[in-house]
Amino acid sequence: MTEPPVTLSAVTVTLDGAWALDDRVALRPEPFGALAYHYGNRRLTFLRAHDLVAVVEQLADQPDVAAALTAADVADTRHPAFLTALQKLADGDFIRPRTAAA
Repeated sequence: MTEPPVTLSAVTVTLDGAWALDDRVALRPEPFGALAYHYGNRRLTFLRAHDLVAVVEQLADQPDVAAALTAADVADTRHPAFLTALQKLADGDFIRPRTAAA
């Protein structure tokens, strides 16, 4: 059996980018953080930290990633690790860039 192709985001997650959880993704709280299930591509991923869950939940309500990190009380020294995690979520289509109309 072959593996399904991996979708890589054509857009890089940056601090000044506006992102949101994809409409087809559901988050289920768990003791370790959350499960994210994408109903479109049927992928499941684990958000293994509560502060990452908080950032993802803040994305749609904040003007950019930096503001979401601030709203979730993520220290500046941890921003690079969170950008990496968010990029992986973007690569899996769990988060998407927001447009001005979104």
